[in-house]
Amino acid sequence: MLNYFIRRLLGAIPTLFTIIAVSFMLVHAAPGGPFDKERKVPASVEAKLIEKYHLDEPLPQQFARYIGDLMQGDFGPSFKYPDRSVSELIAAGFPTSLLLGSCAISLALLLGVFLGIWAALRQNSWIDYLCVGSAMLGIAIPNYVFAPLMTLVFGLLLGWLPVNGWGEPRHMVLPILALAIPQVAAITRLTRASMLEVLGSNFVRTARAKGLPEAVTLTRHAIRAAMLPVVSYLGPAVAYVVTGSVIIEEIFRIPGIGRYFVLGAINRDYTMVLGVTVVFGALIILCNLIADLCYGLLDPKVRYD
Repeated sequence: MLNYFIRRLLGAIPTLFTIIAVSFMLVHAAPGGPFDKERKVPASVEAKLIEKYHLDEPLPQQFARYIGDLMQGDFGPSFKYPDRSVSELIAAGFPTSLLLGSCAISLALLLGVFLGIWAALRQNSWIDYLCVGSAMLGIAIPNYVFAPLMTLVFGLLLGWLPVNGWGEPRHMVLPILALAIPQVAAITRLTRASMLEVLGSNFVRTARAKGLPEAVTLTRHAIRAAMLPVVSYLGPAVAYVVTGSVIIEEIFRIPGIGRYFVLGAINRDYTMVLGVTVVFGALIILCNLIADLCYGLLDPKVRYD
């Protein structure tokens, strides 16, 4: 498994390099620049700024310079926050984004697996129809629609929860729910379908024929096998939660790196946008790798030779 892990990490380098190259070209191709503001700076000052940040160099030379700095762990200076580097801003916001995303995916996994198994064991009952119907609704409505609705209902109309800010547990409730609900719906449907397939398989019928208690049959055989598609889905699910947090953090004014990404895109802060993209890209690749390793732990037939 260690050799497989190392091979996958080495194979991820070209993928991450492609992400950086495409992102670099896209941010520089966007109209406007980091110093195009409502209050125009003098031409001489703007020329000095462009020279200071090497924006007057050809794009290939700028890209080579950026890759060289990145290999040393330097994401470059921020155009929006000149007194702080991109690395400092990411280090300050990443723990918040990581906490938000981890709580959301953990909640989604816990509720989604429970509801999916419950619906499968009560197939064609009102419980099954309720779980499937709720899952379809959760998948159809994106989190950036859920977030304003929950803000309106639970924050403004009922006054139960704060609609912005960070620092107390009650500030986390609405953002986590907004991120988790679509994933709860997707995992519920996936778990139900997988569980129904496993319950009709030969090895489950054999376990029941041998007289094993139903609880033992479910916990030792059925549920473990039913989790394989869910584990495979977790890699893309984490990617969805991470990228979705960009919008959620901006809606709820959460000081994570997602908000820096939005502000960087608005202000043409090239280095900030690229820095967040690199971090998100590396995180998504790592999560997919971990999901593949967990798949092998659940399925003994999988080998990493």
